[in-house]
Amino acid sequence: MVTATNSFVTAPIVTAFGIKHLIATEPATVDGRPDSQFTGEVNGVPSFREGKITRVDAWLKSQSAHWDDFGTTYFYSDSANDLPLLEKASEPIATNPDDRLRQHAAAAGWRIMDLF
Repeated sequence: MVTATNSFVTAPIVTAFGIKHLIATEPATVDGRPDSQFTGEVNGVPSFREGKITRVDAWLKSQSAHWDDFGTTYFYSDSANDLPLLEKASEPIATNPDDRLRQHAAAAGWRIMDLF
């Protein structure tokens, strides 16, 4: 899972769903320990917009893998903020998309899922 949301919020969610890997924005802490006070800054590259591609590329490299190693890559999003990663995926899916993403997805011929 790749998300712009902070890891301390999303880690319990991915654990509950049995998701093995999480790429999330990492908040910086006063002394660098995960159990200390947050500074309000971000540690490393935030997984937001183009940063999601940077972070996924780094994760793939850590797994000795590359985008081209996969026949199909899926990415689901509801936000136009995710256009860079949606455009990178071979199967982009706009899910309950905001207006800008809905327009872009329709023009690009992407699948649009409305779940409610």
